[in-house]
Amino acid sequence: VDTNKVAEEDLKTGEGIGILIGLVILALVFGALVSALLPVGLAIVAIIVALALTALIGQFGQLSFFVTNMITMMGLAVGIDYVLFIVSRFREERAAGVEKIEAISRASDTAGRAVIFSGLTVVVALIGMIIVPSSIFLSLGVGAILVVLAAVAASTTLLPAMLSLLGDKIEKGSLSRLLPKPRGDRPSFWVRVVDAVMRRPVTSFLVTAAVLAAASIPYFSSNVGASGISTLSKDLESRQAYDILGSEFKVAGISPAVIPIVGDPTSTANEATIADITAQVSGDPVLGTPVLAPGASARGGVLTVPVNAESTSNTAADAVRRLRAVTDIPVGGLVAQNVDFFDISSQYLPILITIVLGLSFLILLLAFRSIVVPLLAIVLNLLSVGAAFGLLTLVTQKGYGAGFFGFQKTPVMEAWLPLFLFSVLFGLSMDYHVFLLSRIKERFDRTGDNVDSIRFGIGSSARLITGAALIMVAVFGGFAAGNLVMFQQMGFGLGVAVLIDATIVRGILVPAAMKVIDKYNWYLPKGLSWLPHLSIEGPRRAQTVGE
Repeated sequence: VDTNKVAEEDLKTGEGIGILIGLVILALVFGALVSALLPVGLAIVAIIVALALTALIGQFGQLSFFVTNMITMMGLAVGIDYVLFIVSRFREERAAGVEKIEAISRASDTAGRAVIFSGLTVVVALIGMIIVPSSIFLSLGVGAILVVLAAVAASTTLLPAMLSLLGDKIEKGSLSRLLPKPRGDRPSFWVRVVDAVMRRPVTSFLVTAAVLAAASIPYFSSNVGASGISTLSKDLESRQAYDILGSEFKVAGISPAVIPIVGDPTSTANEATIADITAQVSGDPVLGTPVLAPGASARGGVLTVPVNAESTSNTAADAVRRLRAVTDIPVGGLVAQNVDFFDISSQYLPILITIVLGLSFLILLLAFRSIVVPLLAIVLNLLSVGAAFGLLTLVTQKGYGAGFFGFQKTPVMEAWLPLFLFSVLFGLSMDYHVFLLSRIKERFDRTGDNVDSIRFGIGSSARLITGAALIMVAVFGGFAAGNLVMFQQMGFGLGVAVLIDATIVRGILVPAAMKVIDKYNWYLPKGLSWLPHLSIEGPRRAQTVGE
């Protein structure tokens, strides 16, 4: 009860922080209050729709309580981004003198297409969680997928209708007087960075990739498990009771291992079984003497084996594994449940990674009709996700900088985090990548100039992607500011990965790699020419803004 109460408070705080900071960032990006409110409004619509669909699904099977928070977190993250991309393209078209309805059409046919494919890549990444045989992963996966689909639907249907109604009224509440004036024709910060990178692309790529790879190394020495009650605040009554039980009694009384004894426990066969288990655990440093629980009858009973360690600790888990090794009878209890969950999480991580990478490759192959683009995207996203995993381990588990961020140092990483983070982070990384590549491909189809296309694509999307990334970091940072270790780890991991992806990957690795690969960026073998022309960058007749 205490854990759920603290979790609910943490999540509400995180959601509030994310919305407030998101509004501020949107106001800075758009320079107008109406434009800033529009993405938040549609994100809330997507969240409400997803909650309704989740309630409907919940009539057929139980879902975890945290599905509502997953919907809010992902809804704010992707819902705001999708609207941001489309509205920005609409404003660019209007600024270039395009008539309102045509501007909406062009924005939908370019940024709108990118949003659809971006949403598909996020959904594909989240599908990995659904295959894990655990109700918590199924709940989180279902909630996240529903809100992403709702955000895509709202952005491609409700948003064009609202733009048609509002028109140029989205410029109301101008903040131009409060924002710095642009400096003439001077290139933006990110354009200057890209120019510097493309002057030495090989060196820039190798050095940056090596740094990210090195940052991922701590993850390979991480320990997965659960933080447990010892990380709760000492102000909570449950924590106080736990401390007293640990100092005055044996902690084992809280969560012993339980073994079902079928039939009369006093029968010769069952007595022999109980005696054998007792002999096997005798002298074990963690396991106590087995005791038949009160209430046994001729139909059967429960043999309880004390586990003198915190139920979520590796010590307790190892003890239960030793107990299972000496008996063929199923061993249950809270510790055993944790062991099974830890094992499932470890076993399904490589399966999830394989499925996510394979499906993401197919989606990008269809979207861009290139085998190079999806391969490069996968490599770059693996680098950013790996670096985030490593930094998460370094800060929260090793303790480097934990005090600075206000985090608790814990000996374990939450067992569900690697699966969860990989699915969500890979999806969100692809989110930016699809939008960025669509701008580059759109320019390349018009000019055939690789360097100019890279420079234009990154330069034209820099302000949007930076703003979108900062909004996501704000949302995730709000969750990381909570008191529960699992939310600190989740928020930090998500925030760091998005920040790395939106800056280092977008500003250095993408232009460096695409400059080296040059004309082969859009290479498609003749044997795959039968693939459908989905044209994520929109019809080639659409003019590029600024030309």
